Amino acid sequence: MLTNRHCKRISSSSSSSIPMAVPKALPCHDLTHLSDFDALLSGDDYISICGYGSLLSERSARSTFPNLVNFRIARLTGFRRLFNSVGAIFFTHRVANIKTEEIAGLSVEPCEGEIIILVVFEIKKTEIPAFIERERIYRFLAVVPESLDGKPFTNPAVLCASYTDEDFFKFKCSEGRGKYFERYGEYKIHKIWRDDVLPCRVYLRHCVLGAKSLGEEVYKIFLDHTFLGDRKTTIREYFEKEGSKIMEEEPPESLKIRYGG
Repeated sequence: MLTNRHCKRISSSSSSSIPMAVPKALPCHDLTHLSDFDALLSGDDYISICGYGSLLSERSARSTFPNLVNFRIARLTGFRRLFNSVGAIFFTHRVANIKTEEIAGLSVEPCEGEIIILVVFEIKKTEIPAFIERERIYRFLAVVPESLDGKPFTNPAVLCASYTDEDFFKFKCSEGRGKYFERYGEYKIHKIWRDDVLPCRVYLRHCVLGAKSLGEEVYKIFLDHTFLGDRKTTIREYFEKEGSKIMEEEPPESLKIRYGG
């Protein structure tokens, strides 16, 4: 279902001071039912969530999960970040540019030899159903993040990973394609998971600022190990082509906090 085409192994000559040696990826498995999420709960009924895009900003994360606890930096082996999902929220808030196809949000997919730096935090059991519904276009995986020095976390965490349209409509969208795409109709969007779209500018700016808020090394890793949907072009290379204009984009009032960096 998910391929590892065009994976790039992290160079041992990386200038990052964050340890980036690539050990064998820790195991992961799919979460398909609510009971699968319940199995990841801690003794006090909290569950760990991975954030790798907008949730890199703690302020933004708290706009979605106001009661989150234990927000911290982690790393995840065997995955890469890429902009390959058409974000419904971008159309709702009118920040998608359909003419230039700058309509993509972030996802992650398995990729041997890659490491991503992300954040992990905990939410209460009662928040799980809303989380599942809000992120339903994704494949849910249970993964084991690590501390920056490579020590595996005690509890697995939930990761929203890349999916396919075929599997989404087969397994997770009983309403069918017509119902789900009612909100996209006027934009002629008929596919969620694509490799031919570009990042939504306001969203990309926000993710970059979120990474930078976690430190210069996290910022550098985001630029060099996050890819466009083509799985070849890094965000640093994309910025070199686009100049600094993307970072000058300002979110609309409705997204000032959520996408404000």
